[in-house]
Formats: sequence, C-alpha cells, structure tokens
Amino acid sequence: MGTWKTRGLRGSALEEYINYSNEKYREAGLALIQKIPTPITPIDIDKSTRHITLAYFDKKSTVDYIGAVQGLPVCFDAKECAAESFSLANVHEHQFKFMCEFEKQGGIAFLIIFFKSLDKIMYVPLSDLRVFMDRMYAGGKKSFKFEELNLEYEIPKKGDIIVHYLESLSLYLLDR
Repeated sequence: MGTWKTRGLRGSALEEYINYSNEKYREAGLALIQKIPTPITPIDIDKSTRHITLAYFDKKSTVDYIGAVQGLPVCFDAKECAAESFSLANVHEHQFKFMCEFEKQGGIAFLIIFFKSLDKIMYVPLSDLRVFMDRMYAGGKKSFKFEELNLEYEIPKKGDIIVHYLESLSLYLLDR
C-alpha cells in the first residue's frame, strides 16, 4: 500500500488554484464546491511540530471535489500530467465508477486536467472520458492525446479566477 510520504501527495499547484477559484465562486454566489479530503491514518508524527510525516490511506477516495453549481450537482477530479498525452492509469476504476453513478443520479461529472508541457488546463466531461475508457477496456490505447480532446473546453484564466472551469462547464451543458 502506498503512503502519503512516498507518493508525493502533499498538495499540487492545480488543486491550490482550483481551491482559490472555488472560494471566488462561493463569494460570488455562483457555486459551492468542496475539496474532499482523502482519509489517512498517521504512522509517524513529528513531535516537535505535530506534523504527520508518514501515513497510509485508509480507503479509496472517490473524487477530489463535490458540490453544486446553480442547483446542479457536480463532482470532479483534478489531474496533472507532464506529457501531451494522459495515461488512463491516473483515473482509478473506483473513481470512474463513482463518476458514472453520480451522473446516473442527475449530476455532472468531469475531470480537470493540467497538461504541464503545454501549459493548458482542460475540462474533460465524463462522456469523453467514457469513450477513452471504453477504448482501453476493449484492448485499445491506455491513454489519450491532448489533440483528442474538445479544444473548446480549454479552461481560461479570467481576472483573479485562475481555473475558471464554470465557463467550460456552461459550454458543455449547452453542447449536450
């Protein structure tokens, strides 16, 4: 089992930007989205600082964020990749299943992926992710390229909202 220390899961720039954007959305009354903490069990605690230095994950988490946008339930996961292609190994089966079940209940599920090498952040709706996952399950590619995404769903930076994903969500809702 992986640990918090060895897996380097001590926060990411993307999540910090999303958290900031979510706070701005909340202040403006546009959305109420919360970060879902991953449950951990501490193993080592630095007694002088009372910081956890080593821990293990209690159970599989679902997605990173969940909430509501103007009355519409949403859930999403934030992912980063260094290359111009995204490995589907980064989407765990239990996460994909949760997102599918969430949409069956009338919600909207999606990924926000930061392609570091391109310095682009993309909104990837579950419907697109499902195409890539189905292709993989059928024995096809275990990744997808940036070019395979709907480039209209690139997430812009607007004013002080760094990851303004509500625009891409709105465009997706108009498209479907």
